Amino acid sequence: MTQKPSPFPRQAPATPSRVRRVGRVSRRVAVGLVSLLALGASGYVYVTKDQLQSTVPTTDALTPRAGEPAPPPADDGAEDILLVGSDARTDAQGNALPARVLRQLRTEANDGAVNTDTMILLRVPKNGGKPSAVSVPRDTWTAVPGRGEAKINSAYGIAKAHFAQALRGQGERDQAKIERDSDTEGRRVLVQAVQDLTQVRIDHYAEINLLGFYLMTEALGGVKVCLNHATEDKDSGANFRRGEQTVSGGEALSFVRQRKNLPRGDLDRIVRQQAFLSSALRQLLSAGTLTSPGTLNDLMDAVHRSLTLDPGLDLLQFAQQAKGIASGDLTFATIPVVTANGRSADGQSIVQIDPKAVREFVAGLAGRSAPAPTTTQAPAGGGSGSGAAPAAAPLPQASPGVPCVN
Repeated sequence: MTQKPSPFPRQAPATPSRVRRVGRVSRRVAVGLVSLLALGASGYVYVTKDQLQSTVPTTDALTPRAGEPAPPPADDGAEDILLVGSDARTDAQGNALPARVLRQLRTEANDGAVNTDTMILLRVPKNGGKPSAVSVPRDTWTAVPGRGEAKINSAYGIAKAHFAQALRGQGERDQAKIERDSDTEGRRVLVQAVQDLTQVRIDHYAEINLLGFYLMTEALGGVKVCLNHATEDKDSGANFRRGEQTVSGGEALSFVRQRKNLPRGDLDRIVRQQAFLSSALRQLLSAGTLTSPGTLNDLMDAVHRSLTLDPGLDLLQFAQQAKGIASGDLTFATIPVVTANGRSADGQSIVQIDPKAVREFVAGLAGRSAPAPTTTQAPAGGGSGSGAAPAAAPLPQASPGVPCVN
């Protein structure tokens, strides 16, 4: 396809002061992984690694505070990276995106609340087993530290809001500092919630922003996707025909954001995200993609503007892991659910889970039995069911590596 000019001018070369807040506008994870894969597979990252590592903003989301419960055991059989996207509508400095930019991104203003609508646990077994990308549905009803049971996608936003309010109460007036510090608190509580649910120690944290996703899909010239049926949704901006097509920019965002008018709602959206990642990784390794200096420069620019990482995540190592994942068999999965159509006691629509089944499933991906939980958590809403992981039915294929989905 002909690459469209981006409505967002390329920034000047990044400096530490300019990129401190790159990760604020987080939405989708897949192309952040793709971009790092591109740099690692091409060798370009070897030349630029120190510069890139020093300019990507970091967040200390993995260190528990004094008096908090200890995290799960460190040796859980795998290296575990939590990939996160949120629905914040702010720029790298914490300022609200103007209406014209929101229209390009096919999103809208909100009331200031932040929810993490994408959570993927990337498990790379230490025994050489196949890596897995495990999605956690946004409406999973589980224990949230400091709040009790709630939807897991609210953990970040609730903690962020409370911490920001506390900072203002202490007299803090620097809005950028409030945004930075409250974001870190939100990420920290989200990590705790995922660890409590899975009993997996999160080794690394990576977050992609909305604008960066847009820029990276444009840099790739779009990603091939395939739909079983035509679909439309005004909330996400989705309007797609049946069959194979190439999406980028705002269209790509709509593709991975659509939830309404899908047979299984958020569960089908998760399948879309997984299919998108699979197609993008395959496309990236195809002949010609990694030999264009212009493409690599655009990807580098997008990485500068889109990622927030924990300080211990080495970009070169991450890129090489991604390269190995793409050249091998990455297993896509979703945590076991009891029902995707549950109701909480206060009437919210939730995804009910059996925590024991979730822990057994996730532990099994690293070839181990589930450990005893460090927190007490009852099955959500008293729901019944085996909690067995849903079987992954083979998806019909369009072009090689392009699965057709709902």
